[in-house]
Amino acid sequence: GVGLGLGSNAGLDPWHLDRLARLCERVQPALVSEHACFSRVHGGHAADLLPLPRTAAALARLADQVDQLQQHLRRQVLVENISAYVAWDQDELSEPAFFAELVRRTGCGLLLDVNNLVVNARNAQGCSPDEAAAVAMAWVDHLPAGLVGEIHLAGYTEQPGLLIDDHATRVRHEVWRVYEHALARFGPVPSLLEWDTDLPALDVLLDEAEQARRTLVDLEDCV
Repeated sequence: GVGLGLGSNAGLDPWHLDRLARLCERVQPALVSEHACFSRVHGGHAADLLPLPRTAAALARLADQVDQLQQHLRRQVLVENISAYVAWDQDELSEPAFFAELVRRTGCGLLLDVNNLVVNARNAQGCSPDEAAAVAMAWVDHLPAGLVGEIHLAGYTEQPGLLIDDHATRVRHEVWRVYEHALARFGPVPSLLEWDTDLPALDVLLDEAEQARRTLVDLEDCV
């Protein structure tokens, strides 16, 4: 999901919740996920995934609304880390600590987007791809085991001074490195390759999917 805005001060939209519950009942999906963000304001919707301040108050609000979502759907949901292009001065917790506490309070799982980790590291620190991979792997290492229920892979586009998480290119080599590291830490979990715009030929998509499959198989062979 991309529309609930789980951390919004305006709360969750009952109409949206009811429609999502009916969809889940009809489809019976293996996994249901949403994003740790805000997007709803009283009287409107930003139509974007906006970053939450990592404060005690924001965490309490997010946890309360994750609880509401899980109770409404009668199932566990996964909450995804977003790509963020601004940050808050009020941040009190690291992002891994924020998610770990959310999972502890609600029993939800984490949908780990490794491309978002790399994009955020490069945008915030102006570092090289390899340096961003190291930052992202350290992020992963600060998560307790057992939290991750799914991993997302995607490509990003470079603009002057800014990386955009647009899901429009092949997965970058540094993102593959973080993916391998995450699998080694959390074990083989369902993985989704996202490619939303500038769609390539089918064989390119299949090649990307095959690389992810080989990474999973190689890990299972080593266990």
